[in-house]
Amino acid sequence: MKRYNLLIVLLLFIFNVTTAQKKGSPAADFSAVREAKTKIENTVPLVIKHLQQISEKESDPNILANGKTALAKEYGKVELEWRLYRGNMNNCILNNSSKKAKKCMEYHNTMFRDTMINYNNYITNLTRKNGYLGVEGDTKFELNPAETATKLNEAYFNANDAAGRMKGAQKTDFVGQTMADDYKLTPFNQLAP
Repeated sequence: MKRYNLLIVLLLFIFNVTTAQKKGSPAADFSAVREAKTKIENTVPLVIKHLQQISEKESDPNILANGKTALAKEYGKVELEWRLYRGNMNNCILNNSSKKAKKCMEYHNTMFRDTMINYNNYITNLTRKNGYLGVEGDTKFELNPAETATKLNEAYFNANDAAGRMKGAQKTDFVGQTMADDYKLTPFNQLAP
């Protein structure tokens, strides 16, 4: 009888440890947030390269200057929404029950996805093959708004689960880490040569 009790306790212990690892490991990993940041930032030099090619082909520096101004405006919208998105997602987790937090996060994730779609449409149309002034070649972007939004949503849902097992300052520090300077989008003037 004792042998069976010990076996059951041991199996329950192993199950609890593996379950905690499954739930805990993705939650502590905000790599999707950093990956989204990088993909957004990487679009700027690619678009500027395309604008430079057009400008050189037409021997008109205004094309590059005006294009950079327009791109800066569009990138600025994404930069603002990125800051709001991360703050809103953190507030959803910290200030709501688990069920309400998920609804809140889904709403803000949709808002950010829509902003990324608008930005992606802008840069894709600007750089498409046989586009403006006939400059050849498609510019390929790694930014896929739907995929990026899905990964971000999963990361924050996992963070919500992990935060639910934390108390007070530990929870705040854990969720708040995405607001660090490392996760901010680099300003346009630092990305644009």
